[in-house]
Amino acid sequence: MAVDLEKCVLGIEFGSTRIKGVLIDEEHRPIASGDYAWENRIEDGVFVYHLEDARAGLRACFRALSKEVQEKYGVPITKVQAIGISAMMHGYLVFDREWNQIAPYRSWRNVITGPASEALTELFRYNIPQRWSIAHLYQAILNGEEHVKDIAHLSTLSAYIHHLLTGENVVGIDEASGMFPYDDSVKDYDPHRMEQFDELVAEYKFPWTLRQILPKVLMAGEQGGVLTAEGAALLDETGRLQSGIPLCPPEGDGATGMVAGGGVLPRTGSVSAGTSGYTMLVCEHPLKGYDPKIDVLMTPTGKTVAFAHINTCTPEINVWVNLMAQSMRAMGMEPDMNTLFTKLFQAAMDGDPDCGGCISYNYLAGEPLTDTDTGRPMFIHLPESRVSLGNFMRAQLYGAIATMKLGVDLLIEKEGIEVDRLMGQGGYFKTPGVGQQILADAFHTPITVLSTAGEGGPWAMALLAAYMVRREEGETMEDYLENRVFSKVERTTLNPDPAGEAGFEEYIRRYKEGLAAQKAAAAIC
Repeated sequence: MAVDLEKCVLGIEFGSTRIKGVLIDEEHRPIASGDYAWENRIEDGVFVYHLEDARAGLRACFRALSKEVQEKYGVPITKVQAIGISAMMHGYLVFDREWNQIAPYRSWRNVITGPASEALTELFRYNIPQRWSIAHLYQAILNGEEHVKDIAHLSTLSAYIHHLLTGENVVGIDEASGMFPYDDSVKDYDPHRMEQFDELVAEYKFPWTLRQILPKVLMAGEQGGVLTAEGAALLDETGRLQSGIPLCPPEGDGATGMVAGGGVLPRTGSVSAGTSGYTMLVCEHPLKGYDPKIDVLMTPTGKTVAFAHINTCTPEINVWVNLMAQSMRAMGMEPDMNTLFTKLFQAAMDGDPDCGGCISYNYLAGEPLTDTDTGRPMFIHLPESRVSLGNFMRAQLYGAIATMKLGVDLLIEKEGIEVDRLMGQGGYFKTPGVGQQILADAFHTPITVLSTAGEGGPWAMALLAAYMVRREEGETMEDYLENRVFSKVERTTLNPDPAGEAGFEEYIRRYKEGLAAQKAAAAIC
């Protein structure tokens, strides 16, 4: 099978547990992929990633992708049409003038910036979540951390990798809006709030202003630089990859979640349910007010997005599935993990709509939506609860999205946001008809899943890069995606089931009442 790689586009995303690259053809179809497993570490009670792991993972991901291309098409990758880089949003990544890292990379998962988050939210009259870059920066200032005076670059993981490949210090709109409030009227960081921040920290006499240390903001469709010789050598250790390939602005996984799910137009939304999770609803107007539990981000073209985020979604399900696999091995059986996951997800649909009284808390970390600072995974049932495999697994699947459900309810009740279409993507939807139906019941709205949902972030990043090089004059990103991409993608839609809706509401009632036990567990162990 022949393929013209110079007409293909590469997207790479640094996720929470996997770095994955996807190569798409002229029809936006994934034709090859490669990945590399990695994980955060906990050091001194802080969730961190090491940048040497990021660089090694980038090379390993491209190596695996190149191997698949060679095996399937018989050619090496020497040139592609464009490249896009995305990664986990937020967090704290700082460098000096020579781009030497001067503090550990504190990831989005940390809940350690409470005082800074509260102070900035009050100052700006705009919600600044604990995971945002500006909250981490101000908390470091409040902590009196020595490195702050030496900061020349406040960055994100996607912007840093993009800089390694291009030498450019730029960022896409969505990623920028998770660093500092964005103002669509000027297509840039909010200038008034930047002045407020500089005035707030003036007493410390730092040799920088906020404007000086933040990356430049670019809109979808603009070019973010080209692959340098050094960048090509970093990405491809064989030396075959040519320099000069254009890169689109680097983005966060919020942007790729919107794009992969087709939720970039007002009155649409997308749900990403994997290692972490979120629901993003694209608004017709700016929000009426602000709430510490409601995030505000932007689409890659600057439309307001209301955002309900959870730090942990499916990892606790993985813990229990792995335990069941160990039980099978103890009985002399070696399970196929993909089959085991599928069978257990399907078993959840045999459970009672309210899980028979069983409740699962998937809290590996704190969750601001429920005012919990520290996570303690828990499975609870009453003596009279109907504990079965179906109810147990259904409780795990309910628990994975329960906190997100609370956030979505808040958005709808407080802001009156209306949604015509909600799209799902991520591992939660991998088993057909299970996670999709549960989410439809929980959110009381039809859920659509695209056949490309499993490709997720890197595929979406490749679409953004493709838009940069393939768009026609005056063609918006939204029109490009709707008319050239999603109109050709197979999709399935499931409607809410009344029994499932009633069962989830009973589950969430118990879940909210049991949060006191979750907080008590965090206090004693």
